[in-house]
Formats: sequence, C-alpha cells, structure tokens
Amino acid sequence: MAEQGFEQLLEKLEELVRKLETGDLSLEASLEAFKDGVDLIRRGNAQLTEMEGKVELLMKDLGGDRAVPFEPDDGDDEDSIPF
Repeated sequence: MAEQGFEQLLEKLEELVRKLETGDLSLEASLEAFKDGVDLIRRGNAQLTEMEGKVELLMKDLGGDRAVPFEPDDGDDEDSIPF
C-alpha cells in the first residue's frame, strides 16, 4: 500500500471518530474502527517524528556542527527563531 500523507491519515481518523460517536456501529464494528484508529494514530505519529527530525536538521546552528532541537512555538515570544 502506498504511504498516505499526514492530512489523509487525519481525515480518515476524523471519519472513524464520527462513525464511533454516532453509536450506530455494532460492538464488533466499533472495536474494528477503534483498532483502525489506533493504527492511523501510530502511522501519523511516525510521520510527525520523521518531520520533526527534518526540521531539526534544517535548523542547524550557524556553525553547522549541532542541530537545534525543535520546540513548537507557543505564540508568546516573537524571538522564537534561533537564527
């Protein structure tokens, strides 16, 4: 199976959540949907981890000898870019 993009995984997960929230699925179908959701979350987390590593590489310090760890912007600090 071809690798799905993060956005596609998220859309499928949202669809599964909507189906589960209706309460119309049988117990077996709900369990299968939950299992599929866990798989989607694992795959999405793996993609996010990979992207985080790429961001860290792109944000190497000016000397180029070490990577600056990625820290999500909390929106409070205008000086959050380390270069």
